[in-house]
Amino acid sequence: MTYQKPRKAILSKEQLEYFQQSNTHKEIVSYVETLNESVVGSKLTDDCSTSKGVTTVLELLDEIEKIAEETPPVDNAASRFGNPAFRTFYDKVSEKSASLHAALPGLPAETIPEISVYFDEAWGSRTRIDYGSGMELNFLCWLFCLERLGVLLESDHKAIVLRIFWRYIKIMRILQSTYWLEPAGSHGVWGLDDYHFLPFLYGSAQLRGHKYIKPKAIHDAEIVEEYSQYYMYFACIEFINSIKTASLRWHSPMLDDISAVKTWDKVNSGMIKMYLAEVLGKLPVIQHFLFGSILTYDGPELPKTDASEDDAHRGHAHAHPDLGGAGQREVGWGDCCGIPVPSVFASAAANAKTAEGGFKVAGPGIRPVPFD
Repeated sequence: MTYQKPRKAILSKEQLEYFQQSNTHKEIVSYVETLNESVVGSKLTDDCSTSKGVTTVLELLDEIEKIAEETPPVDNAASRFGNPAFRTFYDKVSEKSASLHAALPGLPAETIPEISVYFDEAWGSRTRIDYGSGMELNFLCWLFCLERLGVLLESDHKAIVLRIFWRYIKIMRILQSTYWLEPAGSHGVWGLDDYHFLPFLYGSAQLRGHKYIKPKAIHDAEIVEEYSQYYMYFACIEFINSIKTASLRWHSPMLDDISAVKTWDKVNSGMIKMYLAEVLGKLPVIQHFLFGSILTYDGPELPKTDASEDDAHRGHAHAHPDLGGAGQREVGWGDCCGIPVPSVFASAAANAKTAEGGFKVAGPGIRPVPFD
């Protein structure tokens, strides 16, 4: 088998439709669902069967956190957008990526140039200094590749979610708060949170069949605090509450709506359907999906274009499907264009300064963000 560096392959609606019928799409969906089932009724504190591969991957993630600790943000007080030091962090990870992968047990050396791309892209966009569900998907693809290549085992599924994936989320929270990563997609209040999807999906799986805790419990601060150490879903709610003011009803209406669902089983099944539609089914997300020899694409060829991959339009050189009128474009959870949205951490910092009688960020092109 010849391994190859992953590339983008989808730009049109027709190509997206081909992808949705492809074996690669089926494999990704199956992997999401398999990991989902592996943590039903499980707590983050539960014991997990862990292979040497899991232990080594966790050590690799420790190295990523160490790189972040050694790369402090630069003075960027006049801006509420991404901190340029993130690019230094990204470059350090890229430079060290090959050697980190070489330490993974049983990983063929010839596969590293391919699978390390998914890993490198999982931390955010170097160009735009933002992060969203597409980058989160890259991490999932990296885990899929590691299992396909034998580094991770089928018996590791529970640990992959509760140990590896959750470790990744905690590191991402560090990066988001340190470098003020902007939310990719500008979905703002219309997403689950500004950055992530899968912790809510797997978090709702953890709670399936729970005898006492119901979805509406996310509005009870004491329950959220108590159970955030056990369940991803409540940990994510606690995180949102820690950086945003006012009620979930205002800054996270989708989560507020979901809390009215009667059971976690319905929440979880709804999350899977939503992931298929709003992440794997949205052109603005999947046009950045990377295909190689493991996650393959053999559909219609990518149209030739002279536009650069990162043009002036927020770093995205792509078309949007016409929805019936000039200038209309597809929007939704995965919409990756539109106005840049300041990091919620930057907004919180600005509000804190104002409350202390300090400066309030203002100036040309800087607009207040609702509910931050």
